[in-house]
Amino acid sequence: MRLGIDIGGTFTDFVLLADGALRIHKVLTSADRVGGVRRGMADLALDASVPVVHGSTVATNALLERRGARAALVTTRGFADVLLIGRQNRPRLFDLAGEKPPPLVPPERTFAVDERVDHRGQVLTPLGDEALAALVEQVRAANVEAVAVSLLFSFANPTHEQRIGAALAALGVPVTLSHVVLPEYREYERASTVAVNAYVTPLIARYVEGLGRHVGPLRIMQSSGGSISARVAAAEPVRTVLSGPAAGVVGAFWLARTAGFPQCITFDMGGTSTDVALCPGEIQETSEGQIAGVPIRVPIIDIHTVGAGGGSLARLDAGGALIVGPESAGADPGPACYGRARLLTVTDAHVVLGRLPADHFHGGRMRLDVAAAEAAVGALAAQIGDAPAEAADGIVRVANSNMDAAIRVISVQRGHDPRDFTLVAFGGAGPLHAADLAAALGIRRVLVPRYPGVLSALGLLVADVVKDYSQTAMLPAVEATPARIDALYAPLEARGWAEMRAEGFAAALIRAERWGDLRYVGQSFELRVPLRGDFLAAFHALHERRFGHQHPDWPVELVNLRLKMVGLVDPPPLTAEPLGPPDASAAWLGDRPVVFDGAARPASLYARARLAPGQAFGGPAVVVQEDATTAVPPGWAARVDGYGNLLLEHEDGRA
Repeated sequence: MRLGIDIGGTFTDFVLLADGALRIHKVLTSADRVGGVRRGMADLALDASVPVVHGSTVATNALLERRGARAALVTTRGFADVLLIGRQNRPRLFDLAGEKPPPLVPPERTFAVDERVDHRGQVLTPLGDEALAALVEQVRAANVEAVAVSLLFSFANPTHEQRIGAALAALGVPVTLSHVVLPEYREYERASTVAVNAYVTPLIARYVEGLGRHVGPLRIMQSSGGSISARVAAAEPVRTVLSGPAAGVVGAFWLARTAGFPQCITFDMGGTSTDVALCPGEIQETSEGQIAGVPIRVPIIDIHTVGAGGGSLARLDAGGALIVGPESAGADPGPACYGRARLLTVTDAHVVLGRLPADHFHGGRMRLDVAAAEAAVGALAAQIGDAPAEAADGIVRVANSNMDAAIRVISVQRGHDPRDFTLVAFGGAGPLHAADLAAALGIRRVLVPRYPGVLSALGLLVADVVKDYSQTAMLPAVEATPARIDALYAPLEARGWAEMRAEGFAAALIRAERWGDLRYVGQSFELRVPLRGDFLAAFHALHERRFGHQHPDWPVELVNLRLKMVGLVDPPPLTAEPLGPPDASAAWLGDRPVVFDGAARPASLYARARLAPGQAFGGPAVVVQEDATTAVPPGWAARVDGYGNLLLEHEDGRA
């Protein structure tokens, strides 16, 4: 028995695996988040003995809202402005008034210490006892809640960082050392990553401790798609900044691959945001990311996020144009149809269009206020001179355009044709928009999982236990012989195997994966390839695919070593059932008017729980279930596969 808990902006999702069977549940997210977890576990009659894997957005939200800890940064003398200077990249090239977001640690809490190590790890300026004592008093006087330490070239020789960490421990606040979290070159990204870790550590530590008092043995999802212990997550929370979205990608890819569609685009639309990821036969991982304009350099699933969700607010801007998001109504007060406020959202637009039946929302346990939704949409319609249905349709179209652009970023802009992929739609709102997005992108097939609204929670149960390690090598590829690579990886693997055994995994359930960051000599960026077989050929091929050219005769260097230790977890059992007859009349709940393409027309209503493998029907139709609602527009056909997935395909074979 184990439980996956995913806390979103609107709903907290639960998936319980017990005796080989899955049970799902959803509750509204509480303001303190823990309250919703306690309520959901009580509903499921679970006590604190059940092991829990948890996906969290606490670190992400702390960065987005700038409500982290009062942190300090310790650097080498002469490099105190590292966070202020950053890189010279300009997100908006022609914006003359553009401003960078302020650093998480301001200059007045950045402290420089007299010490210096060169790029080979040789000590140029020793760290004296007096300088160390003075630093401790400076940090003490700043009254900080956490400290980040990032010295120049500490990845090559961590002695000075270790001494500083030991001295600062007397202050009784969390201390993050760069050679522990990120022993890699690139001074700015390393300092930024360590600053992020210090900035969110007190918040995450309190959160994990509070949650741990009410649940069983607790693991936290990482941004890389594997879980770690609550203890590690509390000490290195920078690894969890994309925790929730990563679980969704893991669950979606697992289901799609099992169903025979390993080439997929995952589309997760919740109440606040939409997360998309491209999976060309495998989950794509990167070591470079940004949250709220702040660089982080830890392994993360390559996910693109936009502020478009079911709770996204719709309104007119100063020029009278309709905009949707990124602000959200959240769970409280929520959309107007929740009956608590008159905030107009995408969800209200679907209610007015008839695509979200008020009497079937949340499995019928929560009835939507149609009159409130109509009043909110009607007020906007009066402003723009449209009929309410036209205004509602406009809201959905604007939201779709934002999500369409997000999918193009991860596919078209990276040399992939979205028509070669299956769109996997999940999240509470994803299946409502999936067919429209697929049609706009030319995607021929949409897969809606059996439990789309709680797929991220299911992904938590699928995810393996993962620990990532890295070390800068700066080794010419011609010198990267198998013996040399084995020697370089030996200390990383010794640590990795020991820590995975300490997690309780037998050797047969542990897998070690070697990866490397490679580049042509002179380049300032790297590509990540597996260090097995002819990895140079793999690098050249990847460079060709990513940038359109390769140069096999140019010298290559191995910049960073990366080790991924995987503790294999048994996923929930998933077997295909035989397909029955196509007649879906047993799941039919009647017809009702629904607006598609600007016109109201009779649409069939189906109960997802009654649909059996092999059954099929055509659009227009709406499929209702406890955790999500699926829209099947005219011209689309739906069928249930052996795994209970709902497959939507355009009736003429093209989108």
